[in-house]
Amino acid sequence: MLKTKTQKQSAKASAGGGRAMPKSLEEELGLRPGQSLELLKELHILTREGRMNQDSRRKLKQVYHLTQFIEAGINELVERKKNQPSVTVDTNDNKPAESPVLTIADHGAGKSYLGFILYDLLIKNKWDQIEGSLQAHVYGIETRADLVGASQTLAGKLGFERMTFLNMSVDQAIHQGGLPSQIDIVTALHACDSATDDAIAFGLEKSAHFMALVPCCQAEMAGVLRGAKAVSLSRTPLAELWRHPLHTREFGSQITNVLRCLYLESQGYSLTVTELVGWEHSMKNEIILARYTGQKKKSSAERLKALVAEFGLESAAHKRFAKVFH
Repeated sequence: MLKTKTQKQSAKASAGGGRAMPKSLEEELGLRPGQSLELLKELHILTREGRMNQDSRRKLKQVYHLTQFIEAGINELVERKKNQPSVTVDTNDNKPAESPVLTIADHGAGKSYLGFILYDLLIKNKWDQIEGSLQAHVYGIETRADLVGASQTLAGKLGFERMTFLNMSVDQAIHQGGLPSQIDIVTALHACDSATDDAIAFGLEKSAHFMALVPCCQAEMAGVLRGAKAVSLSRTPLAELWRHPLHTREFGSQITNVLRCLYLESQGYSLTVTELVGWEHSMKNEIILARYTGQKKKSSAERLKALVAEFGLESAAHKRFAKVFH
């Protein structure tokens, strides 16, 4: 005889001693093991009563998924980096300091949700409890001084000693003191328009081994396509791909990310492009994962140039993809 749903629930409860086992708060909220509830409250992902609204659930799910991708990249570096000697770098006050073995830079950090959760789950909880474990440092790079100050205060409050927040642009981050000469892992979550390209430029200049990039709204290439639309329509039937305004925006976003992937391949990276989370959580859902192999693909550089010429994108592409055009 088939059991009803209620009968199944009763049987399950009986197996557990007459009542269903209550879920912990962490299980109920879908938190990763070891996640600090205090941190989530400080980030306003959790309320003081331990509740979470739908917007916070979506935000946390995106950060967790990105953390998993980054963790996979980190694991590839761990054994090699453990055996490398430390070096010295200039800190903000220009005093010599020992550089950590593994360096992570979160570009366009904003409120540093990603950096804090990375530190909490991977650095503090995973490696610090192992004798002789990997030493790591997270750098949050952000242009808004108020967000940088708030993040510095929170890191101090939580005792996250190996987190540094820098109020600077990408150009300053590349050329000024305060960062090691090499950054192993570069991340950028929802970096708007050319901010993703800034993160790529930073990663290339800092010889990053791994990049995890989640682009957001992208307007520059669409603007170039829009400006030359009349000429393009008379020149090639391909311009029908962006004749309507909505298609211009979507195609501009598509071609931007295609060119970014070719650019990274041309500079010695292997690429994985996939979804970050389900589409119900975010419309800006593409993640670009780049691992350095050292095998620069000349064919990718040539294809990038050909696409730029075909779609008349020279005015934007020459700056964004400088290492190919200069």
